[in-house]
Amino acid sequence: MAWQQLHLQCEKANVELAETLLLEADALSIALDDAGDQPLFEPLPGEAPLWDEVILTGLFDATTAAGSRQSLEQLGHEIAAQVHASRIWLTSVDDKDWEREWMVHYHPIECANGLWIVPNWLTPPDPSATNIIMDPGLAFGTGYHATTRLCLDWLTEQDLSDKVVIDYGCGSGILGIGALLLGAEHVYAVDIDPQAVLATKQNAARNGVDSRLQAFLPEEFTAYCEQHEVIPVDVIVANILAKPLISLAPYFATLIATKGKIVLAGLIESQTEQVAEAYKPYFALDPKHAFSAQEDQHWQRLSGTFTR
Repeated sequence: MAWQQLHLQCEKANVELAETLLLEADALSIALDDAGDQPLFEPLPGEAPLWDEVILTGLFDATTAAGSRQSLEQLGHEIAAQVHASRIWLTSVDDKDWEREWMVHYHPIECANGLWIVPNWLTPPDPSATNIIMDPGLAFGTGYHATTRLCLDWLTEQDLSDKVVIDYGCGSGILGIGALLLGAEHVYAVDIDPQAVLATKQNAARNGVDSRLQAFLPEEFTAYCEQHEVIPVDVIVANILAKPLISLAPYFATLIATKGKIVLAGLIESQTEQVAEAYKPYFALDPKHAFSAQEDQHWQRLSGTFTR
């Protein structure tokens, strides 16, 4: 079956109306994309921020009257007039196995010092290497993003033997699983998203480390710590966002042992000093925290040692 796509660019204030009009015209699906180069950082559960300028793409069955090129050209002009679209255009799409098409974009990558990330449907290129087997479709943390690689690179440089680690903002669980494969004794993984907690548990089982990893929502982790007295831990990794990292600084200081280590990521360059200031009362920070890879140099990480 062939498909036609109708694309419209408009301001975010008109996106809801444009979506409604496309659905009323029998669009099978609608995708939203950035019309410029405006970053949107990872939202909280339930949030759905939009770019200022948005490209809407409605997918239509080209074998139907509604999906013919002539019909869609007319529809595009009608919707454009109502939503003040600055651009409209059509494209054709050949039929594919869409349930598996997204998989072709993933491949094994050596992300840090002999540590490989391997999608769970592929065979590790080097079975003798440290391979993290991941399902990249469930939660943030595939190994392809610079902030994840920053943390994994840091973990490979640490002596994690017999260490207890907290992966705060665990997403897919990739950092906690990596820590266990690198020698850590136990990992407590925490995330505000229930889907991330589930994904972490599933990925831990794939890698054979589920007996040494526990995943929690924040309130569950707090209650567990109070009941079992699991703190202080040796290492904290937190790849989230600047604002929550700043607010979590005093809390992290209560979780970590004297001379315990911390690494923070998810920061753009302009946020680094503000986050550093929040952690200076508790941690001796390593000044050599910048990521030097040219293509990702706007991302930063902070690492430090807890001091009492």
